[in-house]
Amino acid sequence: MNQYPLIQKESGESQPFLPSKLKASLYRAGAESILIDEITREIESWLTDGTTTKQIYRRAFNLLRKKRRSMAARYSLKKAIMDLGPSGYPFEHFIGHIFRFKGFDVEVGQTVNGKCVTHEVDVIASDNENQHLVECKYHNSQGKFSSVQVPLYIRSRVNDIIETRQALPEYKGLRFHGWVVTNTRFTSDAMDYGRCSGLNLMSWDYPEKDSLKALIEKYHAFPVTTLTQLTKAHKQHLLNKGIVLCSELYSHREELDALQIPSAKQRKIMMELEELCDGQTIINMT
Repeated sequence: MNQYPLIQKESGESQPFLPSKLKASLYRAGAESILIDEITREIESWLTDGTTTKQIYRRAFNLLRKKRRSMAARYSLKKAIMDLGPSGYPFEHFIGHIFRFKGFDVEVGQTVNGKCVTHEVDVIASDNENQHLVECKYHNSQGKFSSVQVPLYIRSRVNDIIETRQALPEYKGLRFHGWVVTNTRFTSDAMDYGRCSGLNLMSWDYPEKDSLKALIEKYHAFPVTTLTQLTKAHKQHLLNKGIVLCSELYSHREELDALQIPSAKQRKIMMELEELCDGQTIINMT
C-alpha cells in the first residue's frame, strides 16, 4: 500500500506523491526550511488520490504568495515560461537574452543563406571565436516532448548553413555550433542523437548544470510572466512591446505608467522586481 496518495501528472500517468520533490521546488524558490516544512505538511493533509500536479502547484503557489511574492514568482517559473506564448516569438527573444548573459552578441529571427536553401534562424549568438545557430522549440504544455526528429531536422539545416559560411571570408576562423532549445523536454533518443552528432540540446532540466532552469537562476533572467501582481493582459502588453525580462521592466519602469497601474501597486511591483533581478539590469532592449 502506498504511503502517500496517488497523484496525476500532466501526461495522465499516476504516481505516489513525493514530498521530496515538493520540498526541492520550494527550496529553489528561496523558501526557508521552516516554511518548506509548513507548506509540505499543509499539502500532505489536503491531498487525496487523483489530485493533479497542477492542483498541487496552485495550492503551494498560493501558500507561498501569502508569505512573499518573489518566492511565489520563482516557484511559478516553469509556468511563466509556458506563458511566453502563444506564438513562441517572445521565447526566442528570451533565449536570445540567455545567450547575451553568456557574453555573446545576439541577433533574433534572421534569414540566412545555406548551400541549398535559405533558412530562418531563431537566434544567432556570436563572439570573436564562435557562432551559435539556435533553433527554439516552444511548447505551451508540459506534457509535450521534442522527439529525435527535431534534432535530426535541425542538424541538417545547421550543416547547410555552416557549409556556406565556412567558405565566406567574414566568417574565417569562426567555430560553428548548432543548438536546439526547448522549454519542455527531449526524448532519450533525441538526447542520444544530440550527443552523437555534436548538436547542442538545452531543455528545462537538461543538461543538468546548464539547463534552461539553471541558467535562468544563474543570471536572474526571470521573464515578466513570473510577476504575481500583473494581470495576464498586462503581461501580454509587455511582451507585445518587446519587454520579456523582469530586468528590462525594472530598467524601464515608465512602462508601468503606460499600463495605468496605480502608484501604490507600482511600488509593490518594483519591490518584487528588485528581489527577482537582484541588481541585474539590461539597458539595451534590442
